[in-house]
Amino acid sequence: MIMEKAEEMLKEHKLCNHCLGRAFALLGKGENRIRGKSIRLVINMEREARGEDGFQEPQECELCGNVFKKTEYLARLCYDKASRLGLEFEGFLVGSRVPKEIVEKEREIIEKFGLKYAEPINRELNREIGKILELILQKPVNKSNPDVVFIVEPYNERVELQIRPLYIYGRYRKLVRGIPQTPLKGFKESVASIICKPFSKATKGECIFHGAGREDVDVRMLGNGRPFVVEVKRPIKRHVDLEKIAEEINKSGKVEVLGLRFITNEEAEKVLTSNHKKEYEALVYVEEGISREEVEKVVKALEGATIHQRTPRRVLERRADIVRVRKVHKAEGELLDERHFKLRLIADGGLYIKELISGDKGRTTPSVSEILGKKAWCEKLDVLNILDEQ
Repeated sequence: MIMEKAEEMLKEHKLCNHCLGRAFALLGKGENRIRGKSIRLVINMEREARGEDGFQEPQECELCGNVFKKTEYLARLCYDKASRLGLEFEGFLVGSRVPKEIVEKEREIIEKFGLKYAEPINRELNREIGKILELILQKPVNKSNPDVVFIVEPYNERVELQIRPLYIYGRYRKLVRGIPQTPLKGFKESVASIICKPFSKATKGECIFHGAGREDVDVRMLGNGRPFVVEVKRPIKRHVDLEKIAEEINKSGKVEVLGLRFITNEEAEKVLTSNHKKEYEALVYVEEGISREEVEKVVKALEGATIHQRTPRRVLERRADIVRVRKVHKAEGELLDERHFKLRLIADGGLYIKELISGDKGRTTPSVSEILGKKAWCEKLDVLNILDEQ
């Protein structure tokens, strides 16, 4: 049956050994070119026995246009492109873009002759170019997680590089007030710009900063630091010294990073979607005055309290107007003077502490203002620690 189908194909189409063998690629093992050569040999022997002319391999294949004669050249194009960039990578993969008319013609042949064991032309191209590249580069094909994918356009003789991003985990401390986490109009720098600058320089890629939550411009992030992920798109250099990068960032005196390490995309997603309790310290001002007993009253009322907080007015332009339910797990207070006290809290992530103090005109309840029956607001706020996952 196989030989009959192959003979019928060759009567109607001038196919090279690659394309002939590919029509039966899933039968047996070995290269399509050798398979096609063997099929042609058997058919020609049978035809010769019947006194009929055989089917010689054509000078030009009507399906692929002899593209497989260019595989070494195409592999060299890939090598040259990576070398010119100075691209660092380990495993790689080859992909290809074949013109629609060739794909369509191949599909028609497959359907017409009922070729159940055929494989697409691009799959063979990818494999053949990949085998040559492995020899040239002395690096392995990696089908599951390649650092770079060479996308070859064999008929246009062009190569595009798809480079796997780098993901680096760390925690940052913001040591000063007056710096936004991400670039903001009116501010010369941000936590993101301070961290990303040395990463961009070292990797020669595009650096994107992702914080696990954020603090306000006027709030410091201290203690064990806030988790973040740096995503580097199209990195040319993958082998970078994270200790040196940390040293450069820490020289800023404004932002400090801890525990930098490479992670996977899946790990990055987990870091950025995990919810954490946070420890805060606020300097609270009460214009009408505050006593030690009133501080104790605030602490007692907030310890273990469930807070219903409607989206603060100051962020309504960029946040949905909903009611969030959060919990204060622990509260401590210390009277400083007749109008100030220090409030230390451990609370669920996503609780707006400034509004927990002011009440935001009744949008947060209970609040320090509500408990005291006096207007109170936050003069200074620090995030002391990001605690374990909730």
